[in-house]
Amino acid sequence: MPRTRPRHAWQVADCFTLEREAQVYVEVVDACLEEPEVARRLGIRPRATAENARAMMLTEANIRRALEPTRDAQARFRTLREKGERLQRRLDYLHEVPHPATQILWVSLVMAFVLVVLAPWATLPFVLLVPAAIVIAVLRHPVLRLNARLNFREAVLRPRVALQTRRIRWAEAAWTRGLQEHGVRQLLSRVVDALLGDDPDSLLLPDNYDGLRSARDPRYVVDSPVARRLFDKMTQLEGGGTIAVSGPRGAGKSTLLRACADKADLAVVMQAPATYSPYEFLVSLCVRTCETYLERCDQVPPAFVRLSPFRRAARALLPLLRKRVPPLLLGLAATALIVFGTAGSTRAFWGRHEISVRVRVEDALDRVLAEPLLDVWHGERAGMALLLALVGVLLWWLRGWKGRPKIRPMAARVVRAVGALIALVSIATLAFDDRTKSVLADDVALLVLVTTPLLLGLMYLSDILEPLERFVAPAVLVLWLALSVTRPAIREFAADPDHPARLVGILAGLLLYRAASRRPAPRSHLVSVCRDELYRLRTLQTSSSGLTAGAPQLLTAYTSSLSSLPPNFPELVGDYRKLLKEIADERHALGGRVLIAIDELDRLGSDAQALEFLNEIKGVLGVPHVHYLLSVAEDVGATFVRRGLPHRGVADSYLDDVVHVPPRTLDESREILERRAPGLREPFKALTHALSGGVTRDLIRYGLRVDDIDTRTGYVELADIARQLIQEELAETLSGFRTLLGKERWTPRSSTALVTFGDLVGRLPLPCPCVSPELRSVLERVAFHDLGRQLGEDAASEVPDPARELMDEASVYVLFSLTLLEIFGTVDFERRRGEAAARGRAGELEHLGRARQELEISPYSARLLIMSIREAWSLPDDRAVHALAIPEPRPGACPGHPRNQQSR
Repeated sequence: MPRTRPRHAWQVADCFTLEREAQVYVEVVDACLEEPEVARRLGIRPRATAENARAMMLTEANIRRALEPTRDAQARFRTLREKGERLQRRLDYLHEVPHPATQILWVSLVMAFVLVVLAPWATLPFVLLVPAAIVIAVLRHPVLRLNARLNFREAVLRPRVALQTRRIRWAEAAWTRGLQEHGVRQLLSRVVDALLGDDPDSLLLPDNYDGLRSARDPRYVVDSPVARRLFDKMTQLEGGGTIAVSGPRGAGKSTLLRACADKADLAVVMQAPATYSPYEFLVSLCVRTCETYLERCDQVPPAFVRLSPFRRAARALLPLLRKRVPPLLLGLAATALIVFGTAGSTRAFWGRHEISVRVRVEDALDRVLAEPLLDVWHGERAGMALLLALVGVLLWWLRGWKGRPKIRPMAARVVRAVGALIALVSIATLAFDDRTKSVLADDVALLVLVTTPLLLGLMYLSDILEPLERFVAPAVLVLWLALSVTRPAIREFAADPDHPARLVGILAGLLLYRAASRRPAPRSHLVSVCRDELYRLRTLQTSSSGLTAGAPQLLTAYTSSLSSLPPNFPELVGDYRKLLKEIADERHALGGRVLIAIDELDRLGSDAQALEFLNEIKGVLGVPHVHYLLSVAEDVGATFVRRGLPHRGVADSYLDDVVHVPPRTLDESREILERRAPGLREPFKALTHALSGGVTRDLIRYGLRVDDIDTRTGYVELADIARQLIQEELAETLSGFRTLLGKERWTPRSSTALVTFGDLVGRLPLPCPCVSPELRSVLERVAFHDLGRQLGEDAASEVPDPARELMDEASVYVLFSLTLLEIFGTVDFERRRGEAAARGRAGELEHLGRARQELEISPYSARLLIMSIREAWSLPDDRAVHALAIPEPRPGACPGHPRNQQSR
């Protein structure tokens, strides 16, 4: 919405000394009105408009309140502004003075320049004499002298004015920023709240719902005291242990396990199967552990999938090609350039020395090898023959020598020495080149450049320069190129035809040295063990052998086959414990932690089934330096907590400790919703907490339901959204109760109790958030039902006990929903909340979440707690319920409301 200036600008200017101050204030107010946090709150209610908010911000009282936090910055801006205006007025006055003296001086300088350029005969004293004479003449004239003095003052004052203008701009920016952050923005928020009227926090105006839509995103996970307590227990159990994480479903046990797994050095997270088989689960756990360890060691776990040969080759080659192709292309390009640049000189060098080298090598081979070996073959050298036979015996003995692996490091050292010698000899040949010596004698800088590569080569061979090789080598190359362009001696030295051959020798020596220095990374013993374990558990190995015997005319075939059987359960437990112990010892020596998390154990059914499952797999628990986290239901945790009372259970044999994850408190629910839906107001947080009972999963679900209602209906008022949400939730829950009640046996007289439930289910959910008197009457009959009074004692006795319990649970749930409707579905929430809190603890919003939690324990204790809440909020009980009515919704909220139809 475009902003216009105030109609009467003098009304704002009276509060400021300078007009610019008023302009800055108006600009800041307009900028704050356009901010998203303020703009989305405007136009929701009739009085809360941008024009009204702007008008209230331009009143004298609000202007003084907004300016109060930034008085010092405003005073500094005003002082600099006033000083700048004074300097500008002086500059304007000086600028109006005539400039004949300055013009004469400029003319004299131009004349001097023309004389120098166009008159070669003009000498320097003559050229300087002309402007000097003109300057003396100007200064002797009083008027021109005054003009020159004023012009000089203007020249001095102009930089001061420019600097002062810059300081004014900085001071204005600082004051504007402080005024917006500490003055106008906070005051404007209060002004908008005042325009919104009663309960401004009852408006649904969140910034976004991204955190609610991404329930498993770790960015939105909020730290809790339970998480800190679990980390402390794991730290205390330094040698490993088994900790059970218990709590109701949806309380955040899985999130807590994932948070612990993220902080572990090696973590395996497994989901417990719904229909468990301990052997299959243990096989899956062992496979997952091996795969996780291989990935932790940057190894690719083997894939046992039937694929075509082409797909297997593609799957194996594509990752290698993606990793190796770019360096390979650069290496091929570098090799091609080196070969192309050194091939000609190398061939010429080899052509000059080929004959002499070949003759010497052939002569050496004849004298050292050919003649002695021929003599031994003919039996002429008995001593050498005996020596060769003894060498053969020695080689036969060395085939089983345990020190044979030591030969490879010795050979590598020899190859490194040969490579270093070749490189150094190639560099040292510069000292025997006559042309090089003559050039070096003429240029000392070239001598330094020649010795620099020699020193760098020595440092490179000794691994001193290895961390800096990528920076130093290019720098030396660039320096050589730069000097070869500027210095003729260096160009002459670079043109030596023997340099490419020397370069080939240096590169060959360095390659030999580096190749012998690289040692292949030894494969970890555990990596091999994990790969073998994966092959054993995920493949069926079969071997066969055949034998053919008999006369040629009668062939007989004998064939045998051997198949490896999977390990049995005790063997698998022992192998897994051994493997896990080796992994844990390795990680513990490196300062890491191994974590095995087994989640969703409560999916197995009852607590007895979960305990039986843990009893089956407890053989893999208790490995040193391994922490086990087990997500269990509350029943299993309670079994461990009450150990010894009256007897010890199975859980004592494998659990070291239990961490209970209770439902969130109201403060913790506020923190979660603030992280996941920033900007959501306090009443909506209390509503979702009350409906969810503090269970994190349900808290997120109800937050998304609020977003869905806002999207479908456009409601933003708390009363409207609360009515719609509670009615929809009540309709879904009562439908489930009615289905369960329909499975019980009913008599003609007792079945009339179902009529009320059917009537209520048929009325919900309504197309609008209105609560009609008829619907209220049905809600009351269900909430305060009495079978004896409704059916009579004889008919009530025919109701089955399971049905009676279901009706009691449904009645209490309807009472709870009716209480939420009367608390959140009515206007003036803040006033009623304060009055209820003043009557005692039962009036606090925290008790609504506790009442929801109590519904899962007992409907009778939950009814007592809900009735105490109703008393604190002054809500009617079963005796006075018919004398009151739920207030009608706010006008304009429901299109089908009679009041809105009349207004049309």
